[in-house]
Amino acid sequence: DGKIYDAYVIYPKNHTSEANFVEYFVYQIMPDILENKCGYKLCIYGRDIYPGEDAASAIEKRMQKSRRLIILLTHQLVNSKDDAYDQHIALYNALIQNDTKVILLEIETIGAYEKLQESLRFIIEQQGTIKWKEEHTVHPQSPNSKFWKQVRYHMPLTCWPS
Repeated sequence: DGKIYDAYVIYPKNHTSEANFVEYFVYQIMPDILENKCGYKLCIYGRDIYPGEDAASAIEKRMQKSRRLIILLTHQLVNSKDDAYDQHIALYNALIQNDTKVILLEIETIGAYEKLQESLRFIIEQQGTIKWKEEHTVHPQSPNSKFWKQVRYHMPLTCWPS
């Protein structure tokens, strides 16, 4: 299908104290489970987009070469006044062009979704979110946990661990 990545990961990139877990999740936990244990290939901003590249066009190209878009829902993303460029492009591709499936991971309990932009609320109404619960942090590296099984269910078919 001409795709290089199984998923492009969208997460808040502001460096605040609560972003520490989000970055740990994005750069350590997700690659360990989805790449190392399940055989998927992720595109993560800051790891797969290189210094000196035009960020805007690199983001668009990587998204076009991805089968899924994974958006991490956090308080920072919900309360952000300006939409991140990659989130804006992702939602456009998913809703207007209808060519990419979105997987929403609720990393922090968001509660009510009124503060979310309308396009994200629409996707939540259509398919819901996959919620990260505190007990996952005890054994986050188990691909057989309920959370990771739900994520893999929405990912494209590649190899599924036994």
